[in-house]
Amino acid sequence: MAHPLEPLDEDEFRRTVAILRRDQELGGTWRFAAIELLEPAKTAVKAWRPGDPVPRTAFAVLWNRADNQTWEGVVDLIGDRVVSWTHVPGVTPNFTTDEYHEVDEAMRAHPDVIAALAARGITDLALVQIEVWTYGKALMPAQYRDRRLGWCDIWYRETPDGNPYAHPVSGLKVVVDMNTLELLELENDHDHGQPAVDAEYAPGPWKGTVRTDLKPLQVHQPEGVSFTVEGTELKWQNWTMRLSFNHREGPVIYQVTYDDHGTTRDIAYRMSFAEMVVPYRDTSFDHYRRTAFDIGEWGLGFMTTSLELGCDCLGEIVYKDAVLHDTHGEPYTIKNAICLHEEDNAVLWKHVDHTTGAEVRRMRRMVVSCHATVANYEYLIYWRFYQDGNIECEVRATGLMVTTPFAADSTPPATGTVVDERTYAPFHQHFLVARLDLDVDGDENTVQEIDSRALPVSADNPYGLAVVTDATPIRSESGAARDFNWSTQRSWKVVNPNRVNAVGTNPAYKLVPTASIPPLMDPDTPQYRRAPIIGHTLWVTRQHDEERWPCGDYPTQSTDDAGMTRWVADDESLENTDVVLWYVFGIHHVTRVEDWPVMPADTIAFWLKPFGFFDQNPSIDVAPTTPGDGPEACHQA
Repeated sequence: MAHPLEPLDEDEFRRTVAILRRDQELGGTWRFAAIELLEPAKTAVKAWRPGDPVPRTAFAVLWNRADNQTWEGVVDLIGDRVVSWTHVPGVTPNFTTDEYHEVDEAMRAHPDVIAALAARGITDLALVQIEVWTYGKALMPAQYRDRRLGWCDIWYRETPDGNPYAHPVSGLKVVVDMNTLELLELENDHDHGQPAVDAEYAPGPWKGTVRTDLKPLQVHQPEGVSFTVEGTELKWQNWTMRLSFNHREGPVIYQVTYDDHGTTRDIAYRMSFAEMVVPYRDTSFDHYRRTAFDIGEWGLGFMTTSLELGCDCLGEIVYKDAVLHDTHGEPYTIKNAICLHEEDNAVLWKHVDHTTGAEVRRMRRMVVSCHATVANYEYLIYWRFYQDGNIECEVRATGLMVTTPFAADSTPPATGTVVDERTYAPFHQHFLVARLDLDVDGDENTVQEIDSRALPVSADNPYGLAVVTDATPIRSESGAARDFNWSTQRSWKVVNPNRVNAVGTNPAYKLVPTASIPPLMDPDTPQYRRAPIIGHTLWVTRQHDEERWPCGDYPTQSTDDAGMTRWVADDESLENTDVVLWYVFGIHHVTRVEDWPVMPADTIAFWLKPFGFFDQNPSIDVAPTTPGDGPEACHQA
């Protein structure tokens, strides 16, 4: 292996499983929930140099279907041995895609389910989809709280190639033991029928006419791309970074640096998504337990899909595959899991001097993207790196909304939007948590909260125009939770107090908050108690390698937070030290008719912008586009 952060390959997955089975004498009832590289300590990685030994250690989470107990194993792949084997009582590992399909198959074959569906006129089980969801423990039936428990929606397609989410079977839910595939309860609360809906979106089942007046748009780089990829290292326009991938976070970006006129400067050590909390804000029978922790309960990596040229990515593309595993530990490859490409993004900078003419530079950006299908929703993730030192993280949500019929003799529920005949889509929220381990010119940083305020009218400010900013350091973890303030246009800066730039100020990167949404939730409700991180826009913690999951290592069937609130309880100092930012942003989805039957992408993003990090505009040296560069070239006045 070329670097300590290289993800596990197929052989390493297989050897991890074989060593655990051999040394722990694991039988056929054991399943693998998660296997990943056990990353070396951050200090060790930063000290590592080419030619040094490369440790290879795997971390695995397993459970025994016979007794529902969870174990963690650490495997030294070079030493061919199990380093540790630890029982973790009282927790439930993430659900898996294998189980998702096993439950669907088993429940569709169950005679009680078949009879209940037949009573509603549904007899072709090939058109039925039974989709399992996880529970929060507070909502689990008391008699089943010691089990690995799932609850299931039931849907059916109108035709074999029709929309699988077009027709929810309202009022009918399945409660299932995930280990035994035993039907524990068939909850038959009501039947609101099957209203006739116009729910198809794919050509064939959809009978509309596609547009024909759009001309081709082609992106061509005749000399090839401007970036290089060597192993997992990506280089482009002064940027260098290392790419990785795991089952839970999906894409991870490490060791982001910028070449500032020959000096390599650190910006970030590690950036990823650490959790995604999706509460449905509808208390009806069909939705009251519908709160998903898509990263902690299922895994963004496990949900990642292969990308296609011309559809998902446009232009001259370099793809990176990802290797994961199933519950038997067998590895598989997600082809084209990560897309790398350059994009033109209009104007980078411009000025027209009426004497000398125009100077204009086109903006180019480097894009690292990945798409995940989480049941009915798609999440499209884009990390973008710009020539002026900016970093943008954008997430697009698309796919198919969850809908539900309502009774013919009732009014539509106030907790959703009517989108079709006697059918509503419940309101819901998507809270994403980005874990940002920034190292601005090194790992001794302080986070400052920046607020703007207007000075009062005075002799020195007679017209009330003066605006100043206040910088308040976040000194310790007792003040770790911060909130966006529109009235002060609040932002946050990660500052290196030990360095100065050419004008005598400290270099920094600024987190520009957007898509900040409130939880609108009582802090004592079950879903909030599991995820209090959603109650604030930003959290700041001291960096610890093991602090990766803000809702705890095992949020599936959890009762209370085992992550962020525990981490900050010791009130560690946050000044001039290694800090991590946890940015919470998302979509407050008040559903629309226009989101039906397939949802146009809803786009949210945040920015990391240099603030005194450079001595002047770092993109001043970007070359002008000349006529020889093609038909899109700039022409000066």
